[in-house]
Amino acid sequence: MATPAVDKLSLEDIPPSPAGTIFIDDLIGIDDVSAGTSRTSPVKSAAFALHTFPDAPAYYVRRQTDSPFEPITASALKKAKKGAESLAKKVKAAEELKAKKDADEAKRLEEASRIVIKRDPSLPDAKRIKIRDGAANRETRVVVQGWIHRLRLQKGLAFLVLRDGTGFLQCVLSGDLANAYSTITLTLESTVTIYGVIHPLPEGKSAPGNHELVVDYYEIVGLAPGGDDAISNRVQENADPSMLLDLRHLVLRGETLTGIFKVRAALLRSFRRVYEDLGILEVTPPCMVQTQVEGGSTLFSLKYYGEEAYLTQSSQLYLETCLPALGDVFCIQESFRAERSHTRRHLSEYTHVEAELAFLTFDDLLSHIETFITKTIQYVLEDEEIAAIVKKLNPSFVPPQLPFRRMTYEVALEWLNEHGVPNEDGEKFKFGDDIAEAAERKMTDELNEPILLTRFPVEIKSFYMQKCADDPRVTESVDVLMPNVGEIVGGSMRIYDLDELMKGYKREGMDATPYYWFNDQRIYGTCPHGGYGLGTERILAWLCDRFTVRDCSLYPRFAGRCKP
Repeated sequence: MATPAVDKLSLEDIPPSPAGTIFIDDLIGIDDVSAGTSRTSPVKSAAFALHTFPDAPAYYVRRQTDSPFEPITASALKKAKKGAESLAKKVKAAEELKAKKDADEAKRLEEASRIVIKRDPSLPDAKRIKIRDGAANRETRVVVQGWIHRLRLQKGLAFLVLRDGTGFLQCVLSGDLANAYSTITLTLESTVTIYGVIHPLPEGKSAPGNHELVVDYYEIVGLAPGGDDAISNRVQENADPSMLLDLRHLVLRGETLTGIFKVRAALLRSFRRVYEDLGILEVTPPCMVQTQVEGGSTLFSLKYYGEEAYLTQSSQLYLETCLPALGDVFCIQESFRAERSHTRRHLSEYTHVEAELAFLTFDDLLSHIETFITKTIQYVLEDEEIAAIVKKLNPSFVPPQLPFRRMTYEVALEWLNEHGVPNEDGEKFKFGDDIAEAAERKMTDELNEPILLTRFPVEIKSFYMQKCADDPRVTESVDVLMPNVGEIVGGSMRIYDLDELMKGYKREGMDATPYYWFNDQRIYGTCPHGGYGLGTERILAWLCDRFTVRDCSLYPRFAGRCKP
């Protein structure tokens, strides 16, 4: 090994480095072969350099970041050789240890492969149950099926948490069951059929349901891949959001999304329960339509047997036609908005809860909406399992109380101006400005309570909204705003005078002809009526403290996303 070694050189005396020189800098270097050995990517230590590159023609060292590289000194080289010998010993010891572990593992697997898992015919027949029924079937031999959610292997013991969609169950395997080849090669998300007895846990121990299943036999239904293809490698919590959406079918298996969608199911049940209490009938309007409700720019168009048609933006107009026949009605179904918004509260497809009520005043409508929301949340939280999930996802959640704060649009403008919140043009708010999401959220979060924001200007609301009798510049309209999420409900009284409705069409530049069926409601027995629409994903985001409504949709659809 030809290694120039000197005690000290002046800058002029430093010889040029030969080809293949290893450069060393303990300030910025990295002791990793893949990191490089050049002036710009030096190694960190001389010991590593000599151990890894023993045949290098020279070793150059830099002692300070602003000094040049120079040949290693004789004393430093001597010290580095000792360090290299120590590294070599450590590497050898590590290789020997790895070889021993590999041999031990091979022996363990070979012994494990000889173990045959057999069903014990002397045991009583097992009762097939879902995990949710575990507490009611303690001290009984049962059989459960599901996916391995967690897995921990120890010498002579194996602990796995089984998931079947109804709950989680800790299962304990011991003896041959734990040592068998099929057990020690189990993987997360494998599906299994497990037999055994559920026992309550002793004091001081914890597991889902406060019990565990002691296994006496099991079968593998489907073995999930391990290694690089293991689900823990494919789905990682801090991965790019777009990648997680591509793998939504796997991400759904996580406890957070599982919890959200259990709360969602309870929320939908509670909506219907409240409507049942109020005597409001559910109907199912069409999703393919030929009229707009919320503006033509957000319509998804399609060809319907040669005719122009759209995916519905709202079922409101159809609900209005049901009032004379069925009385107060509601629907829960998908609505579609072709908005290229990438905000955290917009979706192109969402579950829309809508209701229309006949013979009521604007104050009646406001009271109905706040009662509907508070009663729904009350019913959701009556379910102990769901309440526990909400508590876990949103520990600081406090159910809203009646009455909600009532605030007019003009008072909201005053609040925003007083608190220095500008409009979208960076100026003070003036009458007629739309209150954008950021300003709306700022005000709602600052006040930190539900708000019924009312009486919006005619020009920023839809053609069908009733004008206020005391001020024709504004409408009998309302948005319900919630802290952390903003608007969750939009509603209004509807124009019930035909002439006024025709003026609404004209103001918006719309042809009234396709709406003949809607107009007829004002001809054949009109009445004061109103209604509202609620975005399920938005109220769920508020309830579960989610940053974006995308977390609250099973397979979210928005601009650029229509898979899987």
